[in-house]
Amino acid sequence: MKIGLFTDGLPDLSFTAALDWVVEQGIEAVEIATGGFSKATHCDADRLLSDAGARSEFKAAVDSRNLVVSALNCNGNPVDPNPERGTKHGQDLFNCIDLAEKLGVDAVVAMSGCPGDPSGTPYPNWVAHSFQQEFLDLLQWQWDEVLTPFWKKVGRHAADRGVRVAIEMHPGQSVFNTPGLLRLREIAGPSVGANLDPSHLFYQGMEPSWVVQNLGPDFVFHVHAKDTRIDRHKMALSGGIDLTPMHLVLERSWGYRTLGFGHGELWWREFLSALRSVGYDGVLSIEHEDSLMSAPEGIVKSVEFLKPLLIRTMPEENPPWL
Repeated sequence: MKIGLFTDGLPDLSFTAALDWVVEQGIEAVEIATGGFSKATHCDADRLLSDAGARSEFKAAVDSRNLVVSALNCNGNPVDPNPERGTKHGQDLFNCIDLAEKLGVDAVVAMSGCPGDPSGTPYPNWVAHSFQQEFLDLLQWQWDEVLTPFWKKVGRHAADRGVRVAIEMHPGQSVFNTPGLLRLREIAGPSVGANLDPSHLFYQGMEPSWVVQNLGPDFVFHVHAKDTRIDRHKMALSGGIDLTPMHLVLERSWGYRTLGFGHGELWWREFLSALRSVGYDGVLSIEHEDSLMSAPEGIVKSVEFLKPLLIRTMPEENPPWL
């Protein structure tokens, strides 16, 4: 396994300055945003798509520093019912897949998206309970009429280009847990799998290591290394569906934190072992979203935390002690 970085955490640095900083920290891979929710400060996707020279410069900047691109990131809501946002995020995703093929990057990180409802509302409508029959009817409509046709098209598009789409399970999106991801893969085909980000699972009461083992081999395409701290007292009062604004981290029942500030070394050892058990030998891409710590400090602490935990090699096929 290698330590990587989602470079959106360094928005004040230019692309090459961010790469230089990454190398200085001993990080071996980068994940680059191309659109969606991100401002994509380190990638002009339109220019790279249309200009072979720009792509050569991009690849040379990465290769000359002995780095690899673990994934392109296009997290957004590609089925947003708002015509402007939905059209843009949907096109961003297809463009990202095309760019990944041209750059020789095999993984694109994305989200499933969340549709609206048959009324034509411009707002996403996330079904979070099954109590009323109307909720279940809406959920069925979203999957049948919006998600299925869109993701069948994405799955074919990605497969034709040899690109894998790694979905983040995320509350507020139609795919937020294991059954939802399995359902999406059944629709879209084997070119769709997981970007396993444990930070989104903790506050849902899920156990990321068990999720990995349940998904099994050839399903985890990419991994985000991000932690979450659970405030047990607030969780006991508010639960994980806490709509306190994200920046009020101390008032919410949970908050994204730097590695080790939410879960300790033992938990992360077990998580990396679960990844290895299903054959994952890729990048652990640090995503800094800790509002209580600067990005440079948080990233450095995360690197220092992960280094002694990395599993670099597997034993021989038939070790002598077996």
